[in-house]
This record gives sequence, structure tokens and C-alpha cells, in this order.
Amino acid sequence: MPMKFLKNYLREIIVIVAVILLIFVMMDYNARLDKLNQLNEKVAYVRAEATAVFETQVALQTEIANATSEPVTEGEARNNGEIQPGDQRFVPIPADGAPLLDGTLPQAPTPRLMKWEVWAALFFGE
Repeated sequence: MPMKFLKNYLREIIVIVAVILLIFVMMDYNARLDKLNQLNEKVAYVRAEATAVFETQVALQTEIANATSEPVTEGEARNNGEIQPGDQRFVPIPADGAPLLDGTLPQAPTPRLMKWEVWAALFFGE
């Protein structure tokens, strides 16, 4: 009896096993596709970061080249008061009676009042 039962339903059992295997294969394929999508997103993010870092490096190298160039270095040295061999340093001195650069004259300090003078001004309004 079992042999007859097995022969009658062999085709159906094979189809059911094949469908079950196909389901497992599809689940594995889906998991692999999901992993591939995640990796592609990471690749895009890392490429964007690498591009930003490269652009920053180029900008910094340009800044370094500009900062170390001869005209900039010489200009900064001259602004800081350094001179080259053969230069003559001179410092302008204001003439007598010439106004100061900020335009205000220094004021004489106000005389210090005694305590009784402060009290007298409060009471008598001097």
C-alpha cells in the first residue's frame, strides 16, 4: 500500500519540494539584493566624502602655495617692520605742535576733592 501511495503522489511531492526550494532560493536572492543596495548606498556616501576631502585638500594646497609665495611673504615681512639688506629704515616723527594721530589731546587729571568738599556740594549746591 505505501508503495502505491508513493507512486501516485510522487509527482506532487516533487513539485511541492521544488516549490519549497524555490521559495528558499528567492528569499536568499532577496536578502542578497538588499545587502547589495545597502553596499551601493555606502559606496555613494564614501565617494561623496572622498570628493569633499579631495576638494578641501586642493583648497588647502592652494592656500599654502599663496601664503608661501614670494610677494605675499615679502609683503607680510614689510608690514611687520622687517627690512631687506640695502633698505634704509626711517620712522616719521611728528613736527612740534602737530596734532596727534587720533585727534584728541591728553587732558590734565582732575584735581581730587576732599570729602568735606563733596558733602558741602551735596548740601549747599556749590
